[in-house]
Amino acid sequence: MSEAGSEMGDQGQEGGKPEGSFSRRDLFLGLVQSFQSAAMQQMGKIMNPFTQKIERDLSQAKLSIEMLEMLKERTAGNLTREEARMLDHVLTELRLNYVAEMERPPEGS
Repeated sequence: MSEAGSEMGDQGQEGGKPEGSFSRRDLFLGLVQSFQSAAMQQMGKIMNPFTQKIERDLSQAKLSIEMLEMLKERTAGNLTREEARMLDHVLTELRLNYVAEMERPPEGS
């Protein structure tokens, strides 16, 4: 086991969460939001915070959406209602935006 893994295991045995740690729910929702933000950036809906530009890469956006779809399939039956509802909402929003972007002509055309 890695050093970080053994530290987490030791802290779990003490019965409390270490200071600054997040719940599994918070981590899951953060992961979903991370893919959501990435897909929105890749569709050119929001600015890339690193380049300070609006960029459009629909193949990457599709991959981000597919990653969330895979996550939904792999976690089926293991999510709380809130987690499942959020994941469904995010996927619906991203799919609708993706279809709209596919219908929009490429920049410079």
